[in-house]
Amino acid sequence: MWVGMSDTIFHPGERAAQALAGVASSSAAIRDWMPDQHRAFFGLLSFLPVATVDHRDAPVAAILTGAPGFIVSPDANTLQVAAHLDRDDPAVPFLVLGAPLGVLGIDLATRRRNRANGTLRSIGPHGMTMSVAQSFGNCPQYIQTRFWRESAGGPGAVERLTSLDAAARASITSADTFFVASSSGGGAGRMGGVDISHRGGRPGFVAVDGDTLTIPDFQGNGYFNTLGNLLLNPRAALLFVDWPTGTLLHLTGRVEILWDETEAFAGAERLWRLSVESVWRRPAALPMRWSFGEFARQTMRTGTWAAADVAS
Repeated sequence: MWVGMSDTIFHPGERAAQALAGVASSSAAIRDWMPDQHRAFFGLLSFLPVATVDHRDAPVAAILTGAPGFIVSPDANTLQVAAHLDRDDPAVPFLVLGAPLGVLGIDLATRRRNRANGTLRSIGPHGMTMSVAQSFGNCPQYIQTRFWRESAGGPGAVERLTSLDAAARASITSADTFFVASSSGGGAGRMGGVDISHRGGRPGFVAVDGDTLTIPDFQGNGYFNTLGNLLLNPRAALLFVDWPTGTLLHLTGRVEILWDETEAFAGAERLWRLSVESVWRRPAALPMRWSFGEFARQTMRTGTWAAADVAS
């Protein structure tokens, strides 16, 4: 079944976000099954950003890794992932049977990506199985190309921080990419769930003031999956990857969406702010290292906070 735009394809938060943004679309390429192209694409990947929720229905984000082929799709509603999170990953306690799950299939080298949302059907010694309820593609906008290689080094000790330290702020303000997990909570009906998506911009596109991040929201597919979730459940988990070292910075907190503000930030249609509540840094957590290729052309049309401060 192909699912088209209707009153039920988007949950109430997404529809509210679309209305606030003044966006309307005549169709939505969202399916309740995965097309063969998406199923084959997952099999090419070497890492998989995933999201679920904790006991407070707050999102948590993580990354699973493996050699290409560690993800397979035996049928159009199933993804099998032959990997486990490190025991120190903050998402581990919440990956339980029946948990809501969102995954982002993304290949940085080719700028291809697609998303799948559903539930965790099984988890065991050989990995986990996801039942897919929603599947849709994403455009390549704002994806910087990167090329990976394996690393023989092991992870360092997990650092739990009470607030952002100087190293965390430097990682955030130099980043050109991060991942954001969100959840619609329990009031969205069958179209709700957990989502994880990619955000990209020029280095400096995320501003840090104390423990508050301010982030521009650029033009996207008009679905407003992330901001729609945040209208219903204003909590998010952000995941920053230090690509040369494989270090992960996990942040969680509360979000405020500034619908009518751009503060002269080139390319921004609105802003959103995360008030950070928890921070984990996991040195060399990923067994992969990435070299930089080039910025997406859409990225180079956007600004930085330094330029916005001058313009204002």
